Amino acid sequence: MMTPFPETADIETSNDDYATRFRGAVGAWMLNVQERGVLGMLSGKVKPGAKILDIGGGHGQLAHPLVRDGYQVEVLSSAESCRHRIGGLVESGKCGFKVGNVIELPYPDKSFDAVVAVRMLTHCGQWEKLVAEMCRVSKGVVVTDYPASQSLNAGAPALFNAKKKYEKNTREWRLFRHSEVDAAFEAAGYVRTGRFVQFFLPMVVHRALKCKPLSAFMEGVFRAICFTRLWGSPVIVRMERNDPAAKQKQEDNK
Repeated sequence: MMTPFPETADIETSNDDYATRFRGAVGAWMLNVQERGVLGMLSGKVKPGAKILDIGGGHGQLAHPLVRDGYQVEVLSSAESCRHRIGGLVESGKCGFKVGNVIELPYPDKSFDAVVAVRMLTHCGQWEKLVAEMCRVSKGVVVTDYPASQSLNAGAPALFNAKKKYEKNTREWRLFRHSEVDAAFEAAGYVRTGRFVQFFLPMVVHRALKCKPLSAFMEGVFRAICFTRLWGSPVIVRMERNDPAAKQKQEDNK
């Protein structure tokens, strides 16, 4: 597929083949955990009716719940084909859709109350530019995710061929240290104010088990004993604009 843009990680995540990775009860459960994490990061920070940009959201994993919860959503994708899985939302006028460059977003500064992006950083070669652009067009809140190297995923690169043989439609990805993600946002004037870790066991394990009750039970145990918080992945983070003047004004008005 020809595209004029240098980073097009979302084209693959927006097609029907990629959606099969989340089919069945286990897939729906994993998406529910992700949805709960993202919406939890937005809760109390942006109210229903707020304008939210969903970068690379043609997969519909966030567009549907965001619209359902009353947000004004626009999806920015790398190609017109990414509209396919959210076509119903777009055609009904419930969700906007625009094709554009994810590392050179076609919006003025502070155009949205919040910006969200899942499954983007890990597949974006120029991910620091994506971070900078998300921060530029947000009025103050950015929610995104990444697979952490400080987790069981640390061994994933060595097992990539086996993972690809089992899942068939997996692709290469990048692991991140928490500190390097924080540093990229800090360079754009943002700081981390929230964090939600999705799973302790790698997602491929749950796909292989094909048993939602067992997966949910195990993850519940790991979360209860803090293994998930310490060594889990992927990590959903909320970053907020670091505005000392605004914070001081709030303190003065108390």
